[in-house]
Amino acid sequence: MKILFITQDYPTASKGSNIYTDLSEALLKKGHKVKVVVSEEKKNIIKTKLNNERGLEVLRVKTGNIYEVNLFEKAISFLRVGNQLIKSINKYFKEYQFDLILFHTPPVTFNKTIKWAMNKYKAPSYLMMKDIFPQNGLDIGIYSKHNPMYIYFKKQEQKLYKTATKIGCMSEGNIKYLLKENKYLKKNKLEIFPNTVFVKDFDKTTIEEKQKIRKKYNIDKKDVVAIFGGNFGKPQGIDFLIKIIDFYKNREGLKFLLIGRGTEKKRLFNYIDENKINNVIKYDYMPRNDYENLLSSCDIGLIFLDSRFTIPNFPSKTLSYLECALPIMAAIDKNTDYGRIIEKAQFGYYVISGDINKFDKKFTELLTNKKLRIEMGKKGRNYLEKECNVEKSVKILEDFMKRSKKNV
Repeated sequence: MKILFITQDYPTASKGSNIYTDLSEALLKKGHKVKVVVSEEKKNIIKTKLNNERGLEVLRVKTGNIYEVNLFEKAISFLRVGNQLIKSINKYFKEYQFDLILFHTPPVTFNKTIKWAMNKYKAPSYLMMKDIFPQNGLDIGIYSKHNPMYIYFKKQEQKLYKTATKIGCMSEGNIKYLLKENKYLKKNKLEIFPNTVFVKDFDKTTIEEKQKIRKKYNIDKKDVVAIFGGNFGKPQGIDFLIKIIDFYKNREGLKFLLIGRGTEKKRLFNYIDENKINNVIKYDYMPRNDYENLLSSCDIGLIFLDSRFTIPNFPSKTLSYLECALPIMAAIDKNTDYGRIIEKAQFGYYVISGDINKFDKKFTELLTNKKLRIEMGKKGRNYLEKECNVEKSVKILEDFMKRSKKNV
């Protein structure tokens, strides 16, 4: 296949990898030709440039700023991004012909580009749906239904669903939600497309290595370490995380490890400092290799989601926890099927966010039962290898293209 992959989330190799870099590299290894087009905010790039990254041609297109800017600048950026991407694709990939247009949501603002590419190359498109936007922001009160930005994004979302030839969803819950909320969608347009990564060979950190890593970060070798790594934002329901940290502030033998950034990070970290909570270690940034080493020395992976969500989420940090064979303790909303996935695969526990008594009951089981942690960790690792291997995503795309050719 000759694939045009359009994205706004594609880190350089020096900044690590994610589900999209892993997918593009896996496609390349299978002999497919992939050109990646990345929408880059102008504050992060001097000019549009075609690079060779990870053995792939990656076109980083200078576009307007979207994050941490005022509403006017954000709106202008959204309006211009389609033409900017089209112009750059025409310039740098003029001689190429593509068989498949691959993209993901968020964002929902690439419809003009996707539609243009499908027409130009007479190619089908595949949407990898990783979040249901803008409903997620509406759920947690970022904006109202009458907000101009919500109205704009909602229209873009519906256009994108109609444009896509196929929509790949993270779970059955995602599929049911989309069909319920978008009556124009047909069931055969949707299928399961899970979050996947390159599954590295499993080499469980030895006791000696674990102790060495812990010593570096001033963590006692006897402590049970529960880690939360990633984004500290409104979707994570930080209020409940704060309650949990406060609830366990005097628990001997427990350490919370918080690593990440986000809009709620300052409030969270300030609370810990102001209340002199001593069993929390916090970092706002850590190089990827250091993070992975530290993660391998932890005991429990934490997941938090805002209880107000009406959309089914599947937190991507799950994969890094499972990779290190960590059992998961999740506090989530009642509408996601993420908890049922955890329960069925038996790689952790979940409760509804806000229920501190049920959280305490399940979390205490993990804290006090090392054998249980190890058993659940092994089951999580098995789930990762079976259900979240990037080769599975490659096969889904290959099968989709085979069906598309038959229907021509």
